[in-house]
Amino acid sequence: MKKTLVILSRIPYPLEKGDKLRAYHFIKELSKWEEIHLVAISDEPVQQSSIDELKKYCKEIHVFPVSKWSIAVNILKSFIMGLPLQSGYFYNSKVAATIASLIEKTKPDHIFLQLLRTTEYVKNIHGIEMTLDYMDAFAKGMERRFETAYFPANRIYKWEYFRLRNYEGRVYHWFKNKLIISEQDLNSLFIPDMAEVKIIPNGVDTDFFAPREMKKKYDLLFFGNMSYPPNVSAAKYLCQEILPLLLKDYPDIKIAISGSEPTNEVLSLGGKNVEITGWIDDMREVIAQSKIMVAPMLIGTGLQNKLLQAMAMKIPCVTSALANNALGAENMESILVARNPEDYAKAIKLLLQNPEIYKSIAENGQHFVNANFNWEASARKVHELMYPEK
Repeated sequence: MKKTLVILSRIPYPLEKGDKLRAYHFIKELSKWEEIHLVAISDEPVQQSSIDELKKYCKEIHVFPVSKWSIAVNILKSFIMGLPLQSGYFYNSKVAATIASLIEKTKPDHIFLQLLRTTEYVKNIHGIEMTLDYMDAFAKGMERRFETAYFPANRIYKWEYFRLRNYEGRVYHWFKNKLIISEQDLNSLFIPDMAEVKIIPNGVDTDFFAPREMKKKYDLLFFGNMSYPPNVSAAKYLCQEILPLLLKDYPDIKIAISGSEPTNEVLSLGGKNVEITGWIDDMREVIAQSKIMVAPMLIGTGLQNKLLQAMAMKIPCVTSALANNALGAENMESILVARNPEDYAKAIKLLLQNPEIYKSIAENGQHFVNANFNWEASARKVHELMYPEK
């Protein structure tokens, strides 16, 4: 069995962030064919339950904590050196030396890294083939942020955009294989040759995210990591721009905003019509208790797992063209796509007022996800790239 060293910027459990979800399922599936040695950087305490879950799939687990003090120092160093600030956030020279020693000891057949922010750890590694999962087009995502943010955040995002843009191409040649989550993200990378990058979509655990019959508590749902700026932006748009257009016809309409670490901006959205639930141990419950999933993504990149999970549970979804471009669902068949608050309100009313259309979109959405998004199939493609048959 081949030996794979996986380097991540976070411990990939629990699954409250998109990068964790992708990493966890890749590790779970790849462990069927490979011996997994996990290296994870962590900027927060790691629960033993997370380690216990990952032990099911990993031969070894090495967690390297980074302190707030070292983060501050290394962000400053990265700024001076012209590196992305997020590289500095997750990089520590002492940890890098330990990882280098670990690589020498473990002698992996292949090294798999997720996200640009981890690549500084292998800049001096030679003689071992490596795969980088860019995952999302982070530079493009940062560009969208600085175009909508206010001073001084817009200045910081702009700096980060140019640094990420340069860095995407700079590290490109370090890796035998390059992966990305969608064609939309591939077309937004700043790299020498897009033809060499393989599109590996996320999957859905359709046995886990299966339809459930539950009493509907909410009319509309939005969920995700609620400290992530694109999700914060979407939640505000739903509550401040779309909700007022619905209140005339649905004065008692109920929206759930669910997910970990809600910011003060998100918490302030709570009220008569909006419930901020915070982290839910089993997100399937709040999905099943909701009539419609609304994801008005304005910024950000990547594939929206929240849409895949809701569609798998036969909950009809309304989203932006930006989000659906990565998903690739057929508008008015498997999903509804909106471009402004009026469009969203119209689409939501269409679903609430027409049971047959509601049922059709829900069923077609589930079929679309089941046919196109499978974790085992995606992980097998990664395995075959890392270890091609000779």
